Amino acid sequence: MSNEERNGKMHNEEIDLKAGSGMMMLVVNILLVLAGVALFVISIVQNVNLYENGEPYTLWVLLTVAGALYSFAIGPMLFVGLKTLKPNEAYVLTLFGRYYGTLKGAGFFWVNPFCVAVNPAAGKVATSSGAMGTGERPATEAVKSMGSNQFTLANKRISLKAMTLNNDKQKINDQLGNPVIIGIVVIWKVVNTAKAVFSVDNFKEFLSIQCDSALRDIVSLYPYDSTEDNEKSLRGSSIEIAAKLRDEIQNKVEAAGLEIVEARITHLSYAQEIAAAMLQRQQASAIVDARQMIVEGAVGMVEMALAKLSENDIVKLDEERKAAMVSNLLVVLCGNRDAQPVVNSGSLY
Repeated sequence: MSNEERNGKMHNEEIDLKAGSGMMMLVVNILLVLAGVALFVISIVQNVNLYENGEPYTLWVLLTVAGALYSFAIGPMLFVGLKTLKPNEAYVLTLFGRYYGTLKGAGFFWVNPFCVAVNPAAGKVATSSGAMGTGERPATEAVKSMGSNQFTLANKRISLKAMTLNNDKQKINDQLGNPVIIGIVVIWKVVNTAKAVFSVDNFKEFLSIQCDSALRDIVSLYPYDSTEDNEKSLRGSSIEIAAKLRDEIQNKVEAAGLEIVEARITHLSYAQEIAAAMLQRQQASAIVDARQMIVEGAVGMVEMALAKLSENDIVKLDEERKAAMVSNLLVVLCGNRDAQPVVNSGSLY
């Protein structure tokens, strides 16, 4: 592949690098290094003998230089090209500043020793959730442990596994302007290593920021709780909101070669300054709904009682007595406390 083609594909698609067998190269190079050391020692001995006998030793000098050059320079440099990869890991390699290819697949490989692995997200300390969050810090900062300074080693491998991002909870205004505290968890993975490395400065930080931005965009479109039937809300339509949130984040991180597998809301509550008022509002709404149900049931029971009395011809009541009976039944059925009956021993009229 020409350099022009490589430069054209650098930010769009990966170059699948075909590497040689690392085990074969290791064995061959070890044998050659040992042979070079043996040649170097033998050449030194022959040079000394020829020098003492006064014979020409130019050829042995050249063999000495060749043995030393391979044993102490070329051979060790070839060992640098040995790479080991675990399943779902990759190396993004550059050669003298240009994208050389992506090495994938578990195994032991050998590549050009002048290739350099690039991972802009390396050298960062992950948060407790296992992903880069707002609490990340450079690996150059010392992590103090038991009085000693320990430094994290930069890992140039890029993980292709599904990973979890769990940013801090945010305070966002919903559609009605009420501040809510919301937190999400995002499951993601790298699908294009070339974009992840060369299109953005740090794909993990980029993902974290875009998740916060997408969350604000989605939350501002819905109320915390629905006030009408069939109205979508953050609390009542969590599945639909999660799907829209996943699509929104995916659109924002497409340029970084990332795939959003899933996005879910993990925490949802009113902000502390309005939580008490909203709780009272919910309680009042529940009381109103309960009272409405009680009144509807009481009216039905009164209607049924009057119908049964009239149907069975148990007692004949005029309109005034019916109104009094309805009033008494509604008081008994809708009251908060148990009714105290009053027995009338006299005539009804």
